[in-house]
Amino acid sequence: MTTQRSEPAGDADERTMLEGWLEYHRQTLAWKCEGLTDAQLRTASAPPSELSLMGLVRHMAEVERGWFRAVLMGEDAGPIYFSDEDPDGEFHLTEDDTWQEAHATWQDEIGVARRNAAGHGLDEPSRGVRRSTGESYSLRWIYTHMIEEYARHNGHADLLRERVDGVTGE
Repeated sequence: MTTQRSEPAGDADERTMLEGWLEYHRQTLAWKCEGLTDAQLRTASAPPSELSLMGLVRHMAEVERGWFRAVLMGEDAGPIYFSDEDPDGEFHLTEDDTWQEAHATWQDEIGVARRNAAGHGLDEPSRGVRRSTGESYSLRWIYTHMIEEYARHNGHADLLRERVDGVTGE
């Protein structure tokens, strides 16, 4: 499988631009993981960090779920990989954790995110609210935050990939 990435058109309307950049960054993370074994994808960056490419994908599944289910739609969407006892559970990998499962879960959450966002206007308030203030978010804010979240973690993915097999790229 070869991940295809494309930037949104420079003259796209706002929503198309936001959705395009989010998709670009989703594709970038997939690309950074491409062609590696499960063991390589579980390889942590450097002690004491447990950060790995598979952990990042599992983390982004949680982030997609949190923002597009719990916040945007107000769903009671519980965690996938973490718990109160293990708040960083998505990064705590074992030999039993596979790319196939992590990737499928991430893609499922992206699919739900797309469907939920499609029925929501950019300025429409979220049904879920900010825990600290009780304020809602606009879909525009959520898209912008998600682009930032992926961009930051794609920087981590660059370094992780280089550590695993020396591959570098944009």
